[in-house]
Amino acid sequence: MTVMIREPECVILKRRGAEHVAKLIANMTQQEQLEFWQKRTKAMLVRQKESQKKKPITQKTQRV
Repeated sequence: MTVMIREPECVILKRRGAEHVAKLIANMTQQEQLEFWQKRTKAMLVRQKESQKKKPITQKTQRV
């Protein structure tokens, strides 16, 4: 008897994302793939900066 071990949700989501990206870049040349990743990286950095602006700044208390 074999025991089925269910994959964690994070692994399923990672795999699904990788499959999606693979489909997006499947027919691209290396140059097109490079441009794709440069564009996506810029967009991610913009989203990160906007996200950081929305978060309140909290001060950490020092332990004495």
